[in-house]
Parts: sequence; C-alpha cells; structure tokens
Amino acid sequence: MLSMEKTNASANVEALKISFYGAGSMAEAIVRGLINQKLTKPEQISMLNRQNADRLNELSSKYGVQTVLNGSSNEQFLQDADIIFLAMKPKDAVTAISSIKHLLSNNQLIVSVIAGFSISSMERVLGRPAAIVRTMPNTSSTIGLGVTGISYSGSVSVEQRQLAETMFASIGINAVVEESLQDSIVGVSGSGPAYVYYFMEAMMEAAAKLGLPANQAKDLIVQTVLGAAEMVRTTGEEPADLRRKVTSPNGTTQAAIESMAEGGLTEAVVRGMLRSAERAGEIGADIERSTLS
Repeated sequence: MLSMEKTNASANVEALKISFYGAGSMAEAIVRGLINQKLTKPEQISMLNRQNADRLNELSSKYGVQTVLNGSSNEQFLQDADIIFLAMKPKDAVTAISSIKHLLSNNQLIVSVIAGFSISSMERVLGRPAAIVRTMPNTSSTIGLGVTGISYSGSVSVEQRQLAETMFASIGINAVVEESLQDSIVGVSGSGPAYVYYFMEAMMEAAAKLGLPANQAKDLIVQTVLGAAEMVRTTGEEPADLRRKVTSPNGTTQAAIESMAEGGLTEAVVRGMLRSAERAGEIGADIERSTLS
C-alpha cells in the first residue's frame, strides 16, 4: 500500500500539465510509465521537438499525448505546463533552454534528464534560481525496470520532491543523492546496462566456441543473467555470498572464476566504471564552459 504522502503525490500528478521538451527514447519511457501506472491521462501530457513531425505523430498515435499536430503551439504547451521535462541532447541543451527561458515561470517545476548538466549551469542559463530536479535515468526505464539518480535544487519544495519521486517510480526505482554524486550514478547505473550486455556478448562468443547454436545460447544466457539478478534481489544476500555458494572447491565454477580473475576481470570492470563517471564529469565541464562563454 502506498503511504499517504505518495498517494497524495499520485493524485497531484494527475491534476498537473506536463510538457516534454525533447521526444527521444527516454522521454517516451517516462511518458509510458506515467500513463501505464495511471498517474495521469495522456491529454495532460504534451511532447515537443524541433522539427521531427513523424516522431510527434508516432507518439501522439501511440500514447494519445498532445503535440503541435493537435493544433496548439510549442510555446503554449510550455507556458501552460506545471512540470517541464528537459530531455534534449546535452550538446543542444544550452541553446535550447536559452531559446525557451522567456516562456518559463517561477512556479513551474523543471525536471532535467540531460546527462552532465548541473543545476547551477541550468540556473545560469535561465538567469535565475529555479525549482530544478536533476535526474539520471538509465535505458532499462523503457521497460519499467530503470534506475534513476535524483538531485534537487534548493528551490524545490517538499511537495515537488514527492511529485518527482512518484513520477520516476513509474519507470523503476530511484535514489536521491547529493548532486556531487550524479557522475557516480552515471558510472554505476546510467551506463550499467551496457556493462551487462557486454558481458553477455562475451558469454555468447564463448557459447559459440563450445558448439551451442546462437539462438539456444542466447536463451540460456538471458535466463542465466535474469535468474542471477533475481536471486540477489529476492534473497537479499550479497553477490559474493551467492557466488561462493555455487563455487565448489576444485569444481567447474571455481576453474572459471580463477581464469577470469587471472585475466583481470574485476580490475577491468572497476576501471571502466570509474572511467564512465570521469567522462560524465568531462561532459558536465564542457557544458559548464559553454554557459560561461
């Protein structure tokens, strides 16, 4: 059962107009979650992009959301919105936000899903302090199993925090963190699905060398990864403890783990995740510089 605060937040979402500036896959994932979880109705949501009418037509047909194809203007959608999601590409963010800032008001909640774009940089572009929610969802959000890191500006109210966390709960789980940890969120969960896919690719390659047909190998590997993740989730045990339980002395699993360890698997994973977080910081620094120029 939802807590009273979450129940109230869910009811409040339904009463608000939500506008998405940017209509890519992440924006679509959030829209799908909001609608599927019945947090709001499609007619309360508008989606905007710069020039791709085919994409807007697709989204309108699939979800029933409002677009310029329904007769209103992007400017009107933004002015009427209670919550504005900024979901454009990082390279376009400063120019795009600069072009719409005159349409935004102090009472709107701004939710950013722009990687590397700090709250202070957004406020600099807007030219004022604002109620900003900085988020970092990952691609598993498209199937409702995402992870989202959330940070708040000082202007975000308690009610607005509840709204943000309720909305992102519709596409998975979320973690509220200090903004300084957002790059770490990128390294752990933002880029995280790709690490698992990469490991699965290696397993597929090994399966081929072991003589298994590709389709059969894929089914086996998908179920193995799914089962292992579910074991960690449902048992509450640490991955290391579960690994030890299936690693018999001098057995096949021990032989595999020892070979992987000799190849530096742990060090490679740690190094890669640290580099992902570092790269997120570099992207953020590039955006920061562009707001100062």
